[in-house]
Amino acid sequence: MSLFASRADIDVEAFAALCEQSVKARDYPTAQEVVSRVVIYQADALRRAAQQNRTALMSELHGLFLDGPGVMVVRHAYPDADVVDRHSEVFRQIIAEEAASVVRADHFAKAGANQRIWNSLQKAAEHSPDSFIEYYANPFIGLIAEAWLGPHFQATAQVNVVTPGGQAQQPHRDYHLGFQTDEVVARFPLPMHRLSQHLTLQGAVAHTDMPLETGPTLLLPFSQQYDLGYLAWRDPAFIDYFAGHAVQLPLNKGDLLFFNPALFHAAGTNRTADQFRMANLLQISSAFGKPMETVNREKMVLALYPSLLKRVQEGELDEEGMHSVIAMSAEGYSFPTNLDTDPPLHGMAPQTGQQLLEQALRERWEVARFGEAVEQMRYKRLA
Repeated sequence: MSLFASRADIDVEAFAALCEQSVKARDYPTAQEVVSRVVIYQADALRRAAQQNRTALMSELHGLFLDGPGVMVVRHAYPDADVVDRHSEVFRQIIAEEAASVVRADHFAKAGANQRIWNSLQKAAEHSPDSFIEYYANPFIGLIAEAWLGPHFQATAQVNVVTPGGQAQQPHRDYHLGFQTDEVVARFPLPMHRLSQHLTLQGAVAHTDMPLETGPTLLLPFSQQYDLGYLAWRDPAFIDYFAGHAVQLPLNKGDLLFFNPALFHAAGTNRTADQFRMANLLQISSAFGKPMETVNREKMVLALYPSLLKRVQEGELDEEGMHSVIAMSAEGYSFPTNLDTDPPLHGMAPQTGQQLLEQALRERWEVARFGEAVEQMRYKRLA
């Protein structure tokens, strides 16, 4: 077969053969159970496994996203519901402040049908640093992201509130190639189709309980394995297959859902009259890829640093929590940069924003000194 494919090459029967595989529970020894071919983990078991052998656990999770069903849930990832509720209130305040803006467009649903916050990561950091820190100190987001993407990943987030009566999205694949037309996708060789799914990880934090009638995400396990899926998801035969075979799982407030971005999925219809389904959608990018959103990480770390420093000094944030917040906020990769002004003096790569933030916290820099260092790093990277 040619390494360049087109819509003429897609085959719904070949797709169905992949999607009808069964899940082998023995491949996921850390999991609690498999429900509708979605692998379910309990937070406590995941935490113990990470402490005992983090590398083995990450290998298990990577295999799940690649060769397994492609989707997992972590139950009770936020055991303290108040942490989620406080961050939900931050989101509600941001939504209210932005209400006078233009109608928010959506990728796979009618514009204005739901409530959206684009770049909720940066907006929340600037709006409420303390809430951001306690929320993103959660270690599971970084553990799962690193299992799929490796270190130095780049987090972005977008809030979606599906209002009562909000209609389902069309089934789709996500960023990168999922956001391109069929004509553009066909110009990329198939190895790049396979690569696309390795450049991001899709996730969500449930900010409300999500019984089935509220329309939690429809998922098609194993569909990420179909090489021509970026050319197929708009095809009526594939849409019909999705409608007949997709699964839904109810989620509880504080649960995490993660899946391979090449998995066919769609937000469901909220059939309730009074329940607003809120999720913080996480789109986490490889250090080697381009994130979808522009995030001003200098502004983020400057907003967070006073509260971070106070919590570290007073012992309110442990080592794991500190690293989790650093990973979700600061720039983790050395490149691109200006090698004339930002040379790799002590190795092959210049200092990263994450390394700078960690150094400042460990050495207890004053806020003004950290601000100067951030500005110097920004200036050195300019061309």
